[in-house]
Amino acid sequence: MKRATHLGVGLSSVAASAALVASLLGVAPSSASPATPPTGTGLVLNAPVVAGAATPDGHGYWLVGADGGVFAFGDAGFYGSVGGLHLDSPVVGFDASRDGHGYWEVSADGGVFAFGDAGFHGSSAGLSLGAPVVGLASTSDGRGYWLVSSDGGVFAFGDAGFHGSSAGLSLGAPVVGLASTSDGRGYWLVSSDGGVFAFGDATYHGSAVGMSPTSPIVGLAPTANRRGYWEVAADGAVYAFGDAAYAGTAPANSPVVGIEAAGHGYRIISRDGGTFAFGGAAFLGSLAGRPLNKPVVGTSSTAGGYLDVASDGGVFTFGSIGFYGSLQGSAVHTPPAPPLPAAVASPAAADYGLSAYQIAEWDRVNVCEEGGNWHVEGAVYAGGLGMSRANWSRFNTFGFPGDAAQASPLQQIRVAVAFATYYYGNPDAAPDQNGCTGGY
Repeated sequence: MKRATHLGVGLSSVAASAALVASLLGVAPSSASPATPPTGTGLVLNAPVVAGAATPDGHGYWLVGADGGVFAFGDAGFYGSVGGLHLDSPVVGFDASRDGHGYWEVSADGGVFAFGDAGFHGSSAGLSLGAPVVGLASTSDGRGYWLVSSDGGVFAFGDAGFHGSSAGLSLGAPVVGLASTSDGRGYWLVSSDGGVFAFGDATYHGSAVGMSPTSPIVGLAPTANRRGYWEVAADGAVYAFGDAAYAGTAPANSPVVGIEAAGHGYRIISRDGGTFAFGGAAFLGSLAGRPLNKPVVGTSSTAGGYLDVASDGGVFTFGSIGFYGSLQGSAVHTPPAPPLPAAVASPAAADYGLSAYQIAEWDRVNVCEEGGNWHVEGAVYAGGLGMSRANWSRFNTFGFPGDAAQASPLQQIRVAVAFATYYYGNPDAAPDQNGCTGGY
């Protein structure tokens, strides 16, 4: 069982905000905003940022790294973090309590860490999980939460009721997310092939299975009355079910990472920061066309605005959410990579049948996508090439580890070559990074 109260923070948890610094010193922060919002320039993060969440009033936000480091800005209080601890598994999800006075972190092995007024209600750490945890969602009163793993296992804690799971079923693809009904008496799971699994009072309205054969589903968003939902694929295609009205497909130039309901419509976010609003969702701006140091990994919204978060800790706010600083400008520590086998130097004798050209091309993708880190964990994308878990599962026919982040660089490249052969018709093809401003 894992529980964290107020722990000492490591390097990755030292936030550059007045609220956080004051919490470390034990003094009350000034109510005045700093003249110049802080940045992460000069900081070295132990792991990339994986998620962010806005406070209820939109006057602050938190960022969380894969190592559990928490960074607080604006009126977001710092209540502790697991940065600096030795975690058995990287952090993959984050959620704030409804009053904004606490938060939870969840690691890929099911460990839950509660801070502030976010109650600890248990965790699945130590259980024999069949697959890594890929998401966390809190109940409407913030007194409980659910975890979901990629094999469809659901773990309910606090006042979150357990209503069933798809663990043990023969799934066609891994689960990528969970969304609850407004009363918390049910929830949906969605898998990367579009499969939807409804439990409790969550009604099944259909699924996108077979509708998106070449692009994985990456998210599901219920309508306000929970009588329908939308699914979105990495290529921006939207599939509407029940009373969810189809209002358009996102013309994304890079993979979509999520969808959320807004007003009577929905908003879609892509890795390059493109924001696409449909139906009654308000469009308040986007990052489309702006050069980003790292891809966007998540979004969070309030009634009057939203913010996007990049993997280097960059924060971009729109609407009523104020900007109070970010970690942009920081660097992510990359452990030295082991030398490649001598055989790789010769194209004719490369490991796994790889040529030196293929290795060099995909190594460049790794540098541009993940800054040289081959072991990035994420709910939808993992490994050093930013490959979706669905594509890894589909093209990993070589007996390599089931999680791309646990595979060696050469193993990841071998799977990428199989991917390129299928989609591009050329084993030597690799995504054009356009000087590291592109992505795939």
